[in-house]
Amino acid sequence: MLSGRRLDLLDPTPMDIEIVDIAHGLAFVARWNGQTQGDWPYSVAEHSLLVEEIFGLTAPEPSLRWRLAALLHDAPEYVIGDMISPVKAVLGEGYGALDARLAQAVHLRFGLPATLPREIKAAIKRADKVSAWLEATRIAGFSVTEADRLFGRPPDGVLAGLVLRLRPPTEARAAFLARHAELMEA
Repeated sequence: MLSGRRLDLLDPTPMDIEIVDIAHGLAFVARWNGQTQGDWPYSVAEHSLLVEEIFGLTAPEPSLRWRLAALLHDAPEYVIGDMISPVKAVLGEGYGALDARLAQAVHLRFGLPATLPREIKAAIKRADKVSAWLEATRIAGFSVTEADRLFGRPPDGVLAGLVLRLRPPTEARAAFLARHAELMEA
């Protein structure tokens, strides 16, 4: 890692995890395999910021602790990349297990439970699907009908004011680090 840490992908520990590595990696990983409109790829860092924002708007009790979990929901992708769902399905349980081990190490590193409560994980997943619907229809070339079928129609009023930001990776990294710091300080 650029921080100097050495991460054992098969047996990660919380001490191997640095937020600067996560932010940097996610800022340089493109969602939708880079198949989006705009001058910059839409990064996983930007997606994570949006999911955290949506979670804050839609979760029954969006505490700062669970907002942090929402921000970090795709943190393992800083080292394993963002794969589209059909590829994940083909890779099977091995990919899921690797992702879960990395997520647990990330969670513990930042004071979250290794395994999130089921209702929190479900609320983050709902926010993730709203983000996917918005990304699909605004920058990835999907029709509303197709996005509705794949991700479900977002609840009324949730999309108001949400903005997709396509910006240089250095700016996405800085925004991710700033939001992480805000959530950790509270």
